Amino acid sequence: MDSLQEQGAENAEKEGWFRTTQWSQVLLAKESDSAQAREALAKLCQRYWYPLYVFVRRQGHSPEDAQDLVQGFFARLLEKHYLKEADPEKGRFRSFLLMTLKRFMANEWDRAHRMKRGGSHKVISLDEEDTEARYQAEPADESTPEKAYEYQWAMTVLEQVLARLETEFLTAGKSKLFGELKVYLSGEGGKCSYSEIGDRLGMTEGAVKTAVHRLRERYRELLRLEIAHTVASPEAIDNEIRDLFAAIS
Repeated sequence: MDSLQEQGAENAEKEGWFRTTQWSQVLLAKESDSAQAREALAKLCQRYWYPLYVFVRRQGHSPEDAQDLVQGFFARLLEKHYLKEADPEKGRFRSFLLMTLKRFMANEWDRAHRMKRGGSHKVISLDEEDTEARYQAEPADESTPEKAYEYQWAMTVLEQVLARLETEFLTAGKSKLFGELKVYLSGEGGKCSYSEIGDRLGMTEGAVKTAVHRLRERYRELLRLEIAHTVASPEAIDNEIRDLFAAIS
């Protein structure tokens, strides 16, 4: 685990907290129509596609209309220069995005709906059937579309953090260790004791306990890094993390 922490610290130093943030991608996309700007927008689309899809479906739209609407919305971000209104000093990017989507739905839905499905307005290629299957698999609840959006944003962030953590373990040749310990990230622990895991991995119980502690510590570090990429200042990180856990509570 020491090598993982050293590797993580090195990665954090190289990346910096705010060197390549989502806000910087927004600023790039709104100031240029270059291929690099469009790639930046595509990354944002990938991140926020499903949360926005859930919001639209909760508004009562059909799966097909929701696919059309969200694809059309992302395309119009550049076409109509909506991103020029984005200002990291005025609030969170996810809030800006939802507000802009609502405006798009109110003012431009008819135009977007008339566009040929799968035509020029498709910004990113996604498995549409898989998206709807994922939506149908969500547990039933009566939360508002806005709360559903916040929840899916939070889950997307946590999924990305977990994937990044797993990649670090795979790179370090410790995929088996990660497979055994990842259940402890939920705070609920696993069905097996530290000693049982140690027997399977050839580690002492104390070593497993230390590994779990370091795993959780690195997970928290990566979460802060991920959140840092979505806010305007370091001071906003803790508030955003509180909002994230409130959204999934």
